[in-house]
Amino acid sequence: MVSPNEPPAGTNGLVVGVDSGGSGLRIALADAATGTVLGGRASREPVRTGPGGISAAHLLEQVLPAVRALAAPLGGRPVLAAAVGAAGMATLGDELRAELPGAFAAAWGVRRLALAADAVTAYAGALGQRPGAVVAGGTGMIALGTDLVTWRRADGWGHLLGDCGSGAWIGRAGLEAAMRAYDGRRGGSAALLGRAEKLFGPMAGLPGVLYPRTDRPAVLASFAPEVGRCAPEDPVAADILARAGAHVAEAAGAVCPAGSGALVALTGGLFRMGDPLLVPLRAALGELLPHARTVEAAGDPLAGAVALASALATGTLRLPEDPALLRLFGDEGLMAGRPPRWGPMRRVGDGRARAEAGRRETTVTQGTGHRGTEDA
Repeated sequence: MVSPNEPPAGTNGLVVGVDSGGSGLRIALADAATGTVLGGRASREPVRTGPGGISAAHLLEQVLPAVRALAAPLGGRPVLAAAVGAAGMATLGDELRAELPGAFAAAWGVRRLALAADAVTAYAGALGQRPGAVVAGGTGMIALGTDLVTWRRADGWGHLLGDCGSGAWIGRAGLEAAMRAYDGRRGGSAALLGRAEKLFGPMAGLPGVLYPRTDRPAVLASFAPEVGRCAPEDPVAADILARAGAHVAEAAGAVCPAGSGALVALTGGLFRMGDPLLVPLRAALGELLPHARTVEAAGDPLAGAVALASALATGTLRLPEDPALLRLFGDEGLMAGRPPRWGPMRRVGDGRARAEAGRRETTVTQGTGHRGTEDA
């Protein structure tokens, strides 16, 4: 059996990265050795979810023809590895884990595969394989951190139980302030009331508009930009964003590894709100994580999927395997048609056994309400 940190013979090949989320599917074909993207395809049709979880058949219907078309002009270079990042992978990914390794092996002869939660590909896109913490914020919010030995996760529990500081959280707080102003209660905002009525109509009818919707988090998040627009002149809106920044910083603090040198990155549409959110957020990060350095995210979740696949192909993977967040599949199982698995693995750089990660009991799961990388 080949270790994930032993490069396969001849790395002059290709890798496939896939990013699957609530807003659709993105696919990239890249050079295995450098990670340079050679071509890509995108679909606005999200992969369906059925009784078995995320539909492997529907994902394959979109991925296989796209990769075939992208690879056609490249002279038959082999696909050496692939990585798929998907929203809901931890809780809804059983069918993908059962079917994708064999399907990719049959289609491309691919030898190595990573199946990851989208929070992991967001991490890899933002920070690569460096220790630190990444907060993915959009409609929802999740924080993920690693010291390159284990993963830590905070929030991402959906708009009813968490996602504190997310687009849905900000939008809900803004609409509550609008309702308070409508009622004449303390804590209301006339500015937010005016914005809410312009978007949703008379406030007395808002519950009837909102409560029957199956996409309530997205509807709530659609009001978050209005809170941002009001914040420079409205103290209630400004306070909502200050509290959101504190929540995001607390999530980052819960997962960021201790010690100097840790990095913190923010990724996702939420943070395009700009200074009304980022100024209080950066202040909170500086207070909670004085040892960490905040950096710009290098890339998005699709870039992270490509980076994972390239690391598998070249034997340079350092991010830790985790039963819920990052599963690795390798040569022996793929070629024999059995459920693929890695054997004992060693971390790059220090030689310590990583096989413990596969045996370790974990309570880390991904909430079905997580839409961390979608736009607010």
